[in-house]
Amino acid sequence: MVIKYELINRRERILRLFREAIEAENRKDLETAKKKLDEILHESLNTEPEFYFEACFRLAEIFLQEDNYRGAVKCAIRAILRAPSEDHYRLGIKRLGDILAIIKREGKLSELAENMETTLKLVNEDEELRRFVEVLIKLAQGKKIREKFILPEFNEVFESLIE
Repeated sequence: MVIKYELINRRERILRLFREAIEAENRKDLETAKKKLDEILHESLNTEPEFYFEACFRLAEIFLQEDNYRGAVKCAIRAILRAPSEDHYRLGIKRLGDILAIIKREGKLSELAENMETTLKLVNEDEELRRFVEVLIKLAQGKKIREKFILPEFNEVFESLIE
């Protein structure tokens, strides 16, 4: 019974934190929203992968609002790496593609050309995602790249970036 009770308490706490983060974001209090989302990340890291996934993307959206493009990409990649299922993984790639489309539309893709070492370190264990991040950095540096990936979602994102 104790385990079930702890699980319910953790989920209720996470849901309350999500609500507080959204309310803070709606008030344009992005610092409070980020703190609440960080709490969710900490609370859900090894126990609630779906919540972790969503909190990472919510944090990525806040970073986009702050024009912190590297932070947004890093959060999206963290979500993808810890995706709780194959479907979440593929959805995460598409959501990363949406983030990258916004960055491209803003003309800020070049900001991903430098200081991406920590993001590259994150993806060491996922060969396909690492290759995608490496190609992304090269594209941001202005290099012309032709690349094919195993997952069609990566190819779709890549193609949208070189159009």
